[in-house]
Amino acid sequence: MKKILTLSFLLLCTLFVAQAQEITINGKVSDSQGPLPGVNVLVKGTTKGVITDFDGLYSITADSDAILVYSFIGYAKLEIPVNSKTTINAILEESAQQLTETVVVGSRGQARTKLKTAAPVDVISVSKQAINMPQLDVGQMLVASAPSFTAVRSQGGDLSSAVTPPTLRGLGPNQLLVLVNGKRRHSGAQLISSPTGSQANSVDLNFISLDAVDRVEVLRDGASAQYGSDAIAGVINFITKKGTNEFTANFTSGFYTNNNPDLSDSNISESDQDLLNEKSEGVDGVTHQLGLNYGTSFENGGFLNITGMYRQNEQAIRPNISGSTPYGDAYLNNQRTDPSGNIIITNPELLAAQAAGDAALASNLQTDAGLLAARGLTAYDISTFAGLPAAISSVISYNLEIPLSKDSETSFYSFGDFGYSNGDLFSCFYRRSAQADRFSYDLYPNGFRPQMVSTQTNIGFTGGIKGKLGDWDFDFSNTFGTNTQRYSQFNTINASLQSESPTEMDLGTHKFTQNTANFDVSKFYPDILAGLNIAAGAELRVENYIIERGQEESYAAGDAGVITATEDNQALIGPDGFPLEDLSGNAILGEDGEALVLPFGGTSSYPVLNYSPNSQCFRGFAPENEANEFRTVTAAYLDVELDVTDKWLVAGALRTENYSDFGGVFTGKFATRYSISDNFAIRGSVSSGFRAPSLQELNYSHTFTFFVDLEPFDGTLYPNNSSAARAIGIENLQEERSTNFGFGFTTKLFNKVEITADYFKIDIKDRLFDTGNFSASDAPVLEPIIGSGLASFRINGGDISTQGVEVVVNYNERVGEGMLGLNLSGIISDRTFEGANIPDLDTALSDEDLEAKYIDRAVIGQYEVGNPTTTFIGSATYSIGKWSANLRGNYFGEISRLDDGIGTLTDVNFPNVGQQGYSDQTFSAQFTTDFGVTYAATDNLSLTLTGQNIFNELPDLYRAEERGFYLYGNAQQGSLGAYYSARATFSF
Repeated sequence: MKKILTLSFLLLCTLFVAQAQEITINGKVSDSQGPLPGVNVLVKGTTKGVITDFDGLYSITADSDAILVYSFIGYAKLEIPVNSKTTINAILEESAQQLTETVVVGSRGQARTKLKTAAPVDVISVSKQAINMPQLDVGQMLVASAPSFTAVRSQGGDLSSAVTPPTLRGLGPNQLLVLVNGKRRHSGAQLISSPTGSQANSVDLNFISLDAVDRVEVLRDGASAQYGSDAIAGVINFITKKGTNEFTANFTSGFYTNNNPDLSDSNISESDQDLLNEKSEGVDGVTHQLGLNYGTSFENGGFLNITGMYRQNEQAIRPNISGSTPYGDAYLNNQRTDPSGNIIITNPELLAAQAAGDAALASNLQTDAGLLAARGLTAYDISTFAGLPAAISSVISYNLEIPLSKDSETSFYSFGDFGYSNGDLFSCFYRRSAQADRFSYDLYPNGFRPQMVSTQTNIGFTGGIKGKLGDWDFDFSNTFGTNTQRYSQFNTINASLQSESPTEMDLGTHKFTQNTANFDVSKFYPDILAGLNIAAGAELRVENYIIERGQEESYAAGDAGVITATEDNQALIGPDGFPLEDLSGNAILGEDGEALVLPFGGTSSYPVLNYSPNSQCFRGFAPENEANEFRTVTAAYLDVELDVTDKWLVAGALRTENYSDFGGVFTGKFATRYSISDNFAIRGSVSSGFRAPSLQELNYSHTFTFFVDLEPFDGTLYPNNSSAARAIGIENLQEERSTNFGFGFTTKLFNKVEITADYFKIDIKDRLFDTGNFSASDAPVLEPIIGSGLASFRINGGDISTQGVEVVVNYNERVGEGMLGLNLSGIISDRTFEGANIPDLDTALSDEDLEAKYIDRAVIGQYEVGNPTTTFIGSATYSIGKWSANLRGNYFGEISRLDDGIGTLTDVNFPNVGQQGYSDQTFSAQFTTDFGVTYAATDNLSLTLTGQNIFNELPDLYRAEERGFYLYGNAQQGSLGAYYSARATFSF
């Protein structure tokens, strides 16, 4: 018994001592002028830390013998031993050397500030900037922060509505490499239209949660030699949050004001203006987003950070009132017939009026406007919708690191995410009853608006070990990523099946999977000149691309409208004794001018009513579109950085990659930086780059419907290994190759103002494009393959270049009792299509016509001037006490649209009305204003109000000839208008 009491006493003493070793420390952090909010307070040797509040106050738990580290941009780092104290106040001293963040991307050497890198890097502190910004996703936040970065959100256009592709320096989304914590991110499964003149596969930034990201590093320089294919334009690296021993939650609700500008000076009819204004009353696009983040640290120095995000938005409809004929004379006057020539009563209201002897009503019902009104419909009900589709999305992500032992420098790390999204896309023209080949009175007497649905699941996972191998740092990792996109439609029809057609259809599934294994080593030699870092590594990447077919009705051609003879020599004669008529009302005649005769009963047939096959407006993926393709890529690199002196840095990289379907490539890069003085340095780089065509570009094929003057045409995009491509002479795709050159300077004025200015020039050979559409008359060799359809192909279409100047100016200063931050950044650029690379194709076209068909002027125009070549962003942030506010101005330079076909010009606001010509248009420069203000109501609750495009500035109207889908241009700020939101942020 005595032993038990003794052991119990010793155990209690041990627990008491252990508990006494951990204490809670409170304090305030200030500078010479007052409290400092946003200061990082970290327990040295761990990832445990907190951030001071608006009053500079903090509270943290630590061992009684720990050391606290205080750090903040613009101030010297301070370390204070705890020594069992429960109150520690700290005063930080300003330091010009601490004005910039250290940078990870673009260098495998020692950490450098963004002013000391050999290439331009933007460091965007997401965790600090997001609180006052209206943007809810990282893509749109980067658009508002980095003028070289764009992410045009499609407001319609088939599958392009499902993904917002990121671009840099006006190049394609697949010429930009995206990393997460330095590891390659997988792209989406779908090949989508991009705003830069070509289709591309793209990383979907919607699956990288804003609440999970600490900062973003944007390397604006070619980096293929450092990171591999896809880094021609540069690299974006998302650094995710680490443990902070804090739980945060934010809930945002927002809406679009849905107010049309004054259109009285436009050539939109007064009735359509009234309709647009009527439908713009009341807010729309209501959005709710919940973000959660919790980080915890472990006793051994490890951490786990978990983030959850859920967003739901209602649709924001921006209709296009096209003024096109909804019914047409044949419909209005009950002149439509079935395949056998029997009358279809399409206007029963007219018959009723005639039977009642109401001539005035009957006359009115024989007009489009009259029948619409009688059926309680308006032009809005039969208009094409664009805008923001209704959608839900969610992401769960984590970031984990665990030391393998207490004294080891080696640790296991892992991070990843799982995402889901579902959206009803605005992507389809309204199918009017006047379009007889896409019509079914039984299912849709007034026409229909097909609606596409995209459902995505996305998984990204990385696991690895990093640490020391002797004197070398090593990092061994494996990154797995997969994206699955399922497509369906509702409110649609396969007209060739007529009333037998389903109205909801599965269109097919696309899936892309990528697995990347990396092994990297590096070593720093401090005694070689002013410091030498050597890094080397190897990579193995395996990719798989799958297209699965949709349901048969989504791509099949049915036999509705087809007459099959029931006896030999059956003449196609209707019940009225006259020859049957086709959809256009033309008699179907034989060579003798009499009714066409089908010679063999039970065998001979004729498509009397040639109804459109496939689901409207997007054909399902058919067996001939299916794919299941693999690729392996092996790579090795060497990366060297040498500080020749304290003022002169030189760096170089060599990389070799071997593709199982392309063979080997070599790339290289040289960069240097020289400090002329303590506050002024010049820098420059030259590199070669490449981008192999993706599996999506190599294997995607699809039959699609496109419109010219609201008239539908069906075409097929064929892969380069198809019989159609071989017949016309289209060659296999080759890699794109680039040469990148950059030169600039960095300076710091008055120890407060940072300025970077960089010139860049990028030349790309064999850029991938899509051809125009070839018909059998253009290329007779295609007639046995495509018949009356149209064919297009993906090709190494030509050489391009882009050049420009990027400027970034930052200023931070304490003003009064608060902190003021000013930023001005901008890009002035020029993009040029250098010329087409046309092979010897088997066509009947002249050289001039072939060049116009091979790379049409609309595609060239979209690359050169379809997006702003000049963009500026200016912002001011001020924090004082419990208040923080941000005001931001965004300037988008003018853009132009080049037409791809000559037609009759009709818009009186443009020259040459009534003549044949191109309906080209230049859209004027735009300026929008955003704001955000935050109030820290308590230590645990902050309230934020934000506004985006608060003055509801909309781009120019499209000229009348081009108002097929949109009313407004979309490549600047878009046509959604002003957006306002309120946010509550909790932390404890």
